[in-house]
Amino acid sequence: MARKANIEQEALVAYISTHFGEDFGSNAVIAAADEFGSSYPTIAKRLEQYKTGHGRWNLTAQDIENTYNAPAAEPVEQAVEHVVIHRENLIPDKDANFVSFGNFSDVKKIISSGIFYPVFITGMSGNGKTFGVEQACAQLKRELIRVNITIETDEDDLIGGFRLINGETVWHNGPVIEALERGAVLLLDEIDLASNKILCLQSILEGKGVFLKKTGRYVKPTAGFTIVATANTKGKGSDDGRFIGTNVLNEAFLERFALTFEQDYPAPKTEQKILQKLSVKLGCLDEEFCEKLASWADIIRKTFKEGGVDEVISTRRLSHIIRAYSIFGKRMKAIQVCVNRFDDETKSSFMELYDKIDASIGADADAQTETEVNEEA
Repeated sequence: MARKANIEQEALVAYISTHFGEDFGSNAVIAAADEFGSSYPTIAKRLEQYKTGHGRWNLTAQDIENTYNAPAAEPVEQAVEHVVIHRENLIPDKDANFVSFGNFSDVKKIISSGIFYPVFITGMSGNGKTFGVEQACAQLKRELIRVNITIETDEDDLIGGFRLINGETVWHNGPVIEALERGAVLLLDEIDLASNKILCLQSILEGKGVFLKKTGRYVKPTAGFTIVATANTKGKGSDDGRFIGTNVLNEAFLERFALTFEQDYPAPKTEQKILQKLSVKLGCLDEEFCEKLASWADIIRKTFKEGGVDEVISTRRLSHIIRAYSIFGKRMKAIQVCVNRFDDETKSSFMELYDKIDASIGADADAQTETEVNEEA
């Protein structure tokens, strides 16, 4: 788009009148600023004599002949408030209990490089895909904007649109535009739940930015901007029905991701360390319990891969068990309340397996029965 060093008033008024009519709001001023290579405050100053209210102008409010007799412009702070601008710090907090594993170091290297390099991370639920990206950004002090994708997510949710704020219609950046302009990491979480509406990101996945159709403005990516997507599938749907709601993503869309990481659950020793750190934080450290939980989960996962069971115990569910243990103080009860979500057969087999691993479970059950008898007495 051609840029004009000097703005002719007649040209400015003609542009706005042609594209937005005689009565217009802040969106027209934003578009005019982009068209003439100027700033919002400068355009607002040129249109001061036509101002009819907060964020509103009307070209019939004063004759064009009086154009150059306009009063002084409002302070810049007052003018720019018509555009919604986010200034809060979006760097994630460091988690002192985080334990790195799997693809974490590679993801961190990509983000640290500052190169635009879209990454797709796939793996089973609850194995730290999203958490790892968040902690990589936290360690690198990089801003992260996370978007949880659903079947309903569309262009307005991602790119942005006009919103009614304090009685006026103003442009509100979506998370994608915020990430582009900030040079932040854009995390598209659960990307395989998306519909074909996600294709509005095609040009952005090529590193070319995006043209905002509603304002006529082109947004280029700021240095450091990149995209990471997480999913339970590889964008081909879920054949076994475990991840209902996931969709087959457009091949051209998937092809724009430079590489794919396959995230597995952590090794038993690593998982044990994760559980121990969480236990310390919650004030319920039981190293033996953490070790047995990690071994238990590992056996279940191996059995799952061999087709022996239909469910797995995720790292997230093990964390749930540790939290339940910190509340109830009993291993058996902590496990039971956290595996109740499975069907009866699966729950029973999981409990029986743990009973074989941990002899103290029987003592737990006897103590619990005795307590209940005493309470009834």
